Amino acid sequence: MEIENSTVVTEFILLGLAQSQNIQFMVFVLILIFYLIILPGNFLIILTIRLDPGLTAPLYFFLGNLAFLDASYSFIVAPRMLVDFLSEKKAISYRGCITQLFFLHFLGGGEGLLLAVMAFDRYMAICRPLHYSTVMNPRACYALILALWLGGFVHSIIQVAFILRLPFCGPNQLDNFFCDVPQIIKLACTDTFVVELLMVFNSGLLTLLCFLGLLSSYVVILCHVRGSASEGKNKAMSTCTTHVIIILLMFGPAIFIYTRPFQALPADKVVSFFHTVIFPLMNPVIYTLRNQEVKSSMRRLLSQHVVC
Repeated sequence: MEIENSTVVTEFILLGLAQSQNIQFMVFVLILIFYLIILPGNFLIILTIRLDPGLTAPLYFFLGNLAFLDASYSFIVAPRMLVDFLSEKKAISYRGCITQLFFLHFLGGGEGLLLAVMAFDRYMAICRPLHYSTVMNPRACYALILALWLGGFVHSIIQVAFILRLPFCGPNQLDNFFCDVPQIIKLACTDTFVVELLMVFNSGLLTLLCFLGLLSSYVVILCHVRGSASEGKNKAMSTCTTHVIIILLMFGPAIFIYTRPFQALPADKVVSFFHTVIFPLMNPVIYTLRNQEVKSSMRRLLSQHVVC
């Protein structure tokens, strides 16, 4: 099927998060607060980890990458939402929609894999401490980061390839505030049952399996920690608990959105809003607030610049 001959839609109309002006104003203010306060906090985390020679452990290397991924992820949807709040016609071009979808799944898939890498790092550090420095050497850490970027790209390009094969001949209204697979597929003027199943397997099943695998790994780690009498027991418990919170924040909404048939539910927009705008900015901040070493380094960095 030739895409040029079957797709006549050149743009999609975004219906937005809500029609109420009051709700739109509240969301607009909320996004601005997060961008002006929490987003700089993510960049401060990255800067602190890069500048402090005491934060060279793989754990902090991966945390810096998490902050970078989440900060990048937050630029995919939120800026356009802010612009759309001030525009009468909320439209996005066909190519712009595909581009947004690609980066959404590229960075989202990469972050999911990064959380798996962080779980493996904690397992080696807590359950196999004698082998930790050998296995988690700098070369291995960079190889893992490269692998997660590649994995995110493969996951996303599969999504885009399926979408590009679908014909769109109208209507062109997306009942959402951004472009994502469930809403776009429903606009295709062809039978999409097989494509929906493939999408559920590519996104939904993969997300669910990663979630269950990560939770299982942290259960094993926490059981190992509780049974030990080491001095770093409380620190290990705090770190693992924080990782579990981040996993719940990221995978919970993703499972809700992608592991079921693509049928609209009243809660879809709210869940998508927190999944694409709020939680990505919160994840590194939650981790940092529970990590004494990073907080101490950030205070030193800020105090040095204040003195200067």
